[in-house]
Amino acid sequence: KKKKKKKKKKSKSAAAAVDGEVASTGSSVAPGPTKTAALPNETCPLAPGQIKPQTSPPTIPVRLLFKNNRFPQGTMHSYKDDNLWRETSAEKREQERLESDMLNQVRQAAEVHRQVRRHMRSVIKPGIVLSEMCETLEDLSRRLIEEKGLEAGIAFPTGCSLNYVAAHYTPNAGDKTVLDYNDVMKVDFGTQIGGRIIDSAFTVHFNPRYDPLVNAVKEATNTGIKEAGIDVRLCDIGAAIQEVMESYEVELDGRTFQVKSVRNLNGHSIGPYQIHGGKSVPIVKGGEATKMEEGEFFAIETFGSTGKGYVREDLECSHYMKNFDAGHVPLRLPAAKKLLASIDKNFGTLAFCCRYLDRIGESKYLMALKSLTDAGVVDKYPPLCDNKGSYVAQFEHTLYLGPMRKEVLSRGDDY
Repeated sequence: KKKKKKKKKKSKSAAAAVDGEVASTGSSVAPGPTKTAALPNETCPLAPGQIKPQTSPPTIPVRLLFKNNRFPQGTMHSYKDDNLWRETSAEKREQERLESDMLNQVRQAAEVHRQVRRHMRSVIKPGIVLSEMCETLEDLSRRLIEEKGLEAGIAFPTGCSLNYVAAHYTPNAGDKTVLDYNDVMKVDFGTQIGGRIIDSAFTVHFNPRYDPLVNAVKEATNTGIKEAGIDVRLCDIGAAIQEVMESYEVELDGRTFQVKSVRNLNGHSIGPYQIHGGKSVPIVKGGEATKMEEGEFFAIETFGSTGKGYVREDLECSHYMKNFDAGHVPLRLPAAKKLLASIDKNFGTLAFCCRYLDRIGESKYLMALKSLTDAGVVDKYPPLCDNKGSYVAQFEHTLYLGPMRKEVLSRGDDY
């Protein structure tokens, strides 16, 4: 009992130390993304390989900023123990060379993500209308990635879930929600090129009383990244994450809350055009003993809550996605057939929201959309909520388990 109490008094400086350790691991092996954030109305600093500066606000497609279209690596990390031999293997080095074009694509998507979120941090302030914030972020993503149908663009709707809402909230038409000084907002957005998805999220808060909550989740995510690797069991990652997460406490309105891992939310593997690739990375102990494998992409994400640490579906749905495994399903409603054709053309198996349907000119589609969800062709993803009055924070990164080392693709100077 004495040991447990001592662990709960972990300081903010410990979180910062771990964050710095993880971000710097392997930095001598390969160049990482730019390390200096730009101030509003200033040109952004140059990243490794960048031949001209980005404007502020960003207007130049990322493709035009880098010499020979070679984009910066994320942070590189050596594998542990039995997999250290990979760094000196000629076979693995050749395998890495053969993957270079594919990795360059996903690094481009990661650089777009970094530049978009760098700018958005300068405009996200109390009083901003969330629908306008999402439109600004998404328009910027489309511009910097040079959106081209399913070949390149946005990977899924911008999440801006507030407070007790953990995930899957984005404003529908007519939603005038405004960000408040006392809100805790999870900004979760994705970019993709050739179906290779960068899925990364961070938490925005203004009131310093939430610092311990946010620090807990940031350190827990970094712990998951540190533990991940080839042949690592998913359950072991979950146990390590929970131990770090639940060593924190936060005091709100005179009450002390232990930060809890949200036990029914997970990280996940990522496949081409498939945001949830089949493997789940738990954030509590007791998960599956399935192992990570070479060549896999993973989103390592953690959620910490001052509430029950368990979410349920609630509120109005905005997120939808075509079932990746859905074959041909006969549809009776002509409007449903028409809507499905539009979904196939514009989104494929990538997630979308009602705002995106509005944007491509669809109207009066709610009955057709319900028909598709009832038939199992399209799945709906309502907001996921802890108990009202609680606060949930989130951090997330995309990593790749390469032949020689693991690469945290979405790592930036911010998190």
